[in-house]
Amino acid sequence: MTPRRLGPDDPGLAAALDLVRGAFADMDGVVDPPSSIHRLDRAGMARAAAEGEVWVIGDPPLACVTLTPGDGHLYLGKLAVAEAARGRGLARGLVDLACDRARAMGLPEVRLQTRVELTGNQAAFRALGFREVGRSAHPGHDRPTSITYARAV
Repeated sequence: MTPRRLGPDDPGLAAALDLVRGAFADMDGVVDPPSSIHRLDRAGMARAAAEGEVWVIGDPPLACVTLTPGDGHLYLGKLAVAEAARGRGLARGLVDLACDRARAMGLPEVRLQTRVELTGNQAAFRALGFREVGRSAHPGHDRPTSITYARAV
């Protein structure tokens, strides 16, 4: 399946938001502080498409990712794959797309963050060629809550 870029007015953003919310739901009660997904709404997805890029695979979306240019990197966020579509290489395809987009923008790497508690995500990102480059704490926490990963393009 070919990835499709959504614009800020694309009606597909609503389905992409539903996909991301569903894929991130299993973090409830696991990560502290709670996921920012609870604050993401249709307007936030439209901003993500306007200020960066939102890509989906399938119609309705089976996989989604947001990409935001940063200082010396492309930030990969909200990577989500529908439970029924997992194991088909869709996440790998979107990570490869992110690397292609970073190269096209002249950026040397793709970065992402995952929570300390999500060890399965950490293993998956390492298997996709990412390496840990830092840890950070959310406001009010005295321990790392997120791990930053990077992958050269």
